[in-house]
Amino acid sequence: MNPYLVIIHKDKNSAYGMSFPDAQGCFSAADAMNDLFSNAQGALELWYEGMLEDNLPVPPTRDYDAVKADPEWAESISTAVLIIAIPAPKTTNIRYAA
Repeated sequence: MNPYLVIIHKDKNSAYGMSFPDAQGCFSAADAMNDLFSNAQGALELWYEGMLEDNLPVPPTRDYDAVKADPEWAESISTAVLIIAIPAPKTTNIRYAA
């Protein structure tokens, strides 16, 4: 499985906003760049827990080129301050979508 890509944006006088193209409904923010990875990992872990609790399948992750080619995410990628990759949380209870 590919890691989760996290698209990071920042407007003047705002926190860093984070979106996860392959984890619909997962988002996070960080006031400082040093907190990006830990906040993104925490948000992804909570999202995974919610998927498990709701017995929902986890969609497969895509690589950078596939996300960039997706019209829904192309503009976000082009205006991103930074794009990071976060490994999927380790768990044995995840049911992956086909």
